[in-house]
Amino acid sequence: MIEQIPPILRPDSVAPVSVAQLVEQFSLGLISGSPEVTVTGISMNTNDLRAGDLFVAMPGLKTHGANFLDKALALGAAAVVTDTAGLALTGELEVPLLQLEEPRLRLGELAAFVYGNAPAAMPTLFGTTGTNGKTSTSYILEAILRQLGQVTGLTSTAERHIAGEVIVSRLTTPESTEMHALLARMREAKVESVAIEVSAQALSQHRIDGIRFDVVGFTNLSHDHLDDYRDMDEYLAAKADLFQPKRASRGVVCLDSSYGARFAELAKIPFVTVATGAPADYEVTVTEEVPARTGFTVRLPDGQVIDSWLPIIGAHMASNAGLAIAMLAEAGFSAERIREAVSAGIHAYLPGRTERVTGDTGPDVYVDFGHSPDAFLNTLKAVRKVTKGKVIMLFGADGDRDASKRPAMAVASAENCDILVVTDHHPRFEDPASIRKTLVDAARQAVPELEIYEVSPPEDAITKAVSLAGPGDAILWAGPGHQDYRDIRGVRTPYSARELARAALKKAGWK
Repeated sequence: MIEQIPPILRPDSVAPVSVAQLVEQFSLGLISGSPEVTVTGISMNTNDLRAGDLFVAMPGLKTHGANFLDKALALGAAAVVTDTAGLALTGELEVPLLQLEEPRLRLGELAAFVYGNAPAAMPTLFGTTGTNGKTSTSYILEAILRQLGQVTGLTSTAERHIAGEVIVSRLTTPESTEMHALLARMREAKVESVAIEVSAQALSQHRIDGIRFDVVGFTNLSHDHLDDYRDMDEYLAAKADLFQPKRASRGVVCLDSSYGARFAELAKIPFVTVATGAPADYEVTVTEEVPARTGFTVRLPDGQVIDSWLPIIGAHMASNAGLAIAMLAEAGFSAERIREAVSAGIHAYLPGRTERVTGDTGPDVYVDFGHSPDAFLNTLKAVRKVTKGKVIMLFGADGDRDASKRPAMAVASAENCDILVVTDHHPRFEDPASIRKTLVDAARQAVPELEIYEVSPPEDAITKAVSLAGPGDAILWAGPGHQDYRDIRGVRTPYSARELARAALKKAGWK
């Protein structure tokens, strides 16, 4: 069992910033030390601190960052910023000590200043938010940008991309210090355009402060994260913060979910709309759905039409592509350039998003990262559309996360599959048997006649699912997607749904 935490990415070179510059820019109080001292990075966490950093000692949930000053100084912190509570915990320091109240609210601006991420120096920035489709839209955006000839960057739930370099992600949206270090590294690599996935938590927790996007997009809103937000209204408001003048210049709102119109009412920046099979500024029409691809057209506000396809199944993926195309058009890319770039398809690889892991024979097996009722519904519909035989659903639910959505996940699964296999996902510190019972009970109540199996652990569950399938059938394994671990009592245990699915198919005799 191992804990796999990718390193924070920083630029190779940073122009030193003096304490005097920080004092002037942010009206900081210089408590002690020389204003001539310089910093070349910024950190709020001693686990990521490097020599020359400005250490921001902030209040946390359990303790104050000032309690870690000895470690920060031993690691080479060049200066310290803290609040009144932190000053009370701080003795005499050999490095400059600066005072700033509510440092969390200024952390993004501090990081942007230290790393030189002034608006005029930044690449074109695209930000996408929504319950489902953020990752897919970000990957599609980056793929089209590459096909447009751009040097690209991406930061998503799955990966970070820097001019072709690929790194595994930590969080959907990293902390502001990490985000600005990443953007500075992208600037260093001459990246021209960046697709950024923006979670509601990132907005609420100030992780994208100090960034102003050129164009932002909204995919949809559905039941999720009600462990972090009181209700759907608060969750909606958190997402809508991305469509405010301090965050972005222009926006695109997808109207495909029931919350699309309500989201548009909260937007305070110029925006356009996109919809699938309904009136909007940008109108998406699905033209083809087969196992290897989804074809679609996008009609632009001036009547021009862009025709393309994705190597991924699902009408919801066409919606994501339509949103991406609208965002590019709103950023100033001409319809002619976009049409030419995507005429032979959008060459996007989406790790763990309805990813087909099957060989030439046997049932189709799709591994997907979806973990909400709406994501299950959309993906099951997509699999059903391209499957001649039975659709088998295999899934589990997150432990220590929004438990209120579990029954709805089970109902969406039961109502849209032919056979259901319930297993474990990330149990964390919850009892996995209790989670499975909730899912099985809700599924049986929704569809009493459905063939349901409860199998633990997942290694046995995928073997069972494959044993129930034959040629022409399909298995959707929802939840793990691209992830390479399971969280069991706080330990990240190595685990790959893709490899387990392939092994189960091989064991069953399929090529």
